[in-house]
Amino acid sequence: MVLEKLRKAAKRAPSDEYIVALDIGTEFVKALIAKLDGEELQVVGVGRARQDVSDMHSGAIADISGVVRNCEEALADAEEQAGLQAKKVVIGIAGELVKGVTDTIRYRRPQPDRPLDSSEMEFIIEKVQERAQIKAQKQIGLESGNDEVEVKLVNSALVGIHIDGYKVSNPIGFQGKDVAVQIYTAFAPMVHIGALERVADELSLELLAVAAEPFAVSRSVLGSDASSNFTAILADVGGGTTDIAVVNDGGVEGTKMFGIGGRSFTQTIANDMNLSYQDAEKLKVNIGHSNMKPTVAKEVNDAIDKTMEVWIAGVDLALSEFDSVDHLPHRILLCGGGSSLDKLVKALEGTDWHKDLPFTKKPTVHHIDPSEVIGVNDATGDVKDHTFITAMGLLRVGYDTLIGSGDGVSIKEKLNRLLRI
Repeated sequence: MVLEKLRKAAKRAPSDEYIVALDIGTEFVKALIAKLDGEELQVVGVGRARQDVSDMHSGAIADISGVVRNCEEALADAEEQAGLQAKKVVIGIAGELVKGVTDTIRYRRPQPDRPLDSSEMEFIIEKVQERAQIKAQKQIGLESGNDEVEVKLVNSALVGIHIDGYKVSNPIGFQGKDVAVQIYTAFAPMVHIGALERVADELSLELLAVAAEPFAVSRSVLGSDASSNFTAILADVGGGTTDIAVVNDGGVEGTKMFGIGGRSFTQTIANDMNLSYQDAEKLKVNIGHSNMKPTVAKEVNDAIDKTMEVWIAGVDLALSEFDSVDHLPHRILLCGGGSSLDKLVKALEGTDWHKDLPFTKKPTVHHIDPSEVIGVNDATGDVKDHTFITAMGLLRVGYDTLIGSGDGVSIKEKLNRLLRI
């Protein structure tokens, strides 16, 4: 059936104007095909396929052939709807060993009277990335128990530039002695990236970019405005992991991931009630339904509450690690299938988990709607809720990568293009 769909789609001419986003989640693979339309992307094909329990582990691929099979199914549906096959793909990467941090490097210029030029900025950026890679290598080596683990840069973006303590949006032409550059960088182990490269190869797709998923979510709401003052905490609650990004004044302060997602809630229900994973998932999804027996509902709620405590503690710990931030944003924006659980939203809104963190007031919580994603419009009517936000963000990363070869409008865009890989 899948091959038949693929053959039908293959009869239509492929086009370089199209990008595929593959969000390879623990629970589902989601595929979006989008057409480049000026400065916007139009989603013209949507597909999704459920993953087997053994295909993924803590957000990372555990069974390449199983994941390829599911990707083929999701892609076939998207291609059938779009009426074509796109060749360029952006794939998201998640998991606890994906490290995203914002580093500040202070560079003392040997000739402070000479105006800054782009080659000097490029040199400074290289120094920041070198420092960030050493830090990521050490951290991943420590957590994985393998000091020789290889890591690779997956995403990089400019956050801010100060010259002699004065914030500038365009450093070119300025004189000054001390240049401080803040750059967000995300690194992942080569074994994870290699698995994604293999998936793209098996699907006969050209890998345009690999993106840390919390970075992709931040790209979905930031758009191309170099002077954006968007500020929020973004939480992508997937099946296997929760990915958190803190965005301040349009810049990504950093990203954290921890291995508790929607599956953890299902597994606790299954263990506590002695059920299969599938039956436990049905109970979790239908919690609050009037047909559920009160005794069963109580057992399900108790199991969810038990895991919720651990999940909230994970959010608290992840946010406490943003120690360079004076105040955390008081807006929490949710996406991902795991965030569909009503009790999760209520736990963030209704408990005092935030009291020991640097919030200026109690945070508000709401789901990101696809209509809030900047520069990505849905022409299919099938991108209906917060579960597609990560895939839409991956499309934004693909757009950023494609236009990276053109002439930049702003210096921030030009410098960001130096950072792309």
